Amino acid sequence: MAGIGEAQAPVAIRDALARARQRAALIPDLLVEAQRVTNTVISGWHGRRRRGIGENFWQFRPYVDGESLSRIDWRRSARDDHIYVRDKEWEAAHTIWLWADPSPSMLYKSRHATVSKEARSLVLILALAELLSRSGERIGWPGLSDPISARNGAERVASRLMHATQFTPRPDLNQLRRFSDIIIASDFLDPVEETQEWLDTLARRGVRAHLIEISDPAEETFPYSGRTEFRDPETGEKLIAGRAETVAEDYRRVYTARREELASWCRKLGWSYTVNHTDRQASDAIVKVHMALSADVGYGGR
Repeated sequence: MAGIGEAQAPVAIRDALARARQRAALIPDLLVEAQRVTNTVISGWHGRRRRGIGENFWQFRPYVDGESLSRIDWRRSARDDHIYVRDKEWEAAHTIWLWADPSPSMLYKSRHATVSKEARSLVLILALAELLSRSGERIGWPGLSDPISARNGAERVASRLMHATQFTPRPDLNQLRRFSDIIIASDFLDPVEETQEWLDTLARRGVRAHLIEISDPAEETFPYSGRTEFRDPETGEKLIAGRAETVAEDYRRVYTARREELASWCRKLGWSYTVNHTDRQASDAIVKVHMALSADVGYGGR
């Protein structure tokens, strides 16, 4: 049999308590790794700045016909032939929900990757919790913790994860309110229709989502050949392929189509879709999500 990858520290699939204990044991080390990633990114992190009601100066920009004349900065305008408006920075705290997929498929790690998909998703979410809480945002985890504004947001989330006894495959998203954001880290291997049905409630409520697909390089390239046994991590069912290389092209086409369809759906809603490979840096995804959070689109709802 080909030995391309395996599930990390396998446990009984239906033993929720064992899975919870396994995750709890991972959290301290993953929190340290998340803080390392945070320190790498923090120099370029300036919060999700946008103009609005506040006291702090943000930027000068050209005056637009119809705006109040009281906003014009005459001193700056006197320097050249243009009229400028002084913008202030929006200071209200924003609510951002965080969630990492606890499904058994996230345990997978091939020999081409440095970490499992579960470890990468948790590092990303904890690093974002650290960065967002430092910026004064309210962060929460659906079904685990209500949104709270605290400087030690990552530690609070990690503590809740360590003491949780079970994790639902998909949390109830009905508690999320309009103009909030949610960042979801998952492999998104379920049928696209099921994922869309689950997330459609967010679109109808005017909640903006940022999807981070965690992908192992072996899942994308399908480097299998010869007699290979495949096992479904969700059900335990097995499939033996006599010559795995004969289905490689069809597999890659279906795998890519799933990603493109889901990413296209997100773009239509004004959401973001980011792919992070487990053989690459976690910080790449954090920078992309930060840019998406700073955009003023995606709250329209259905």
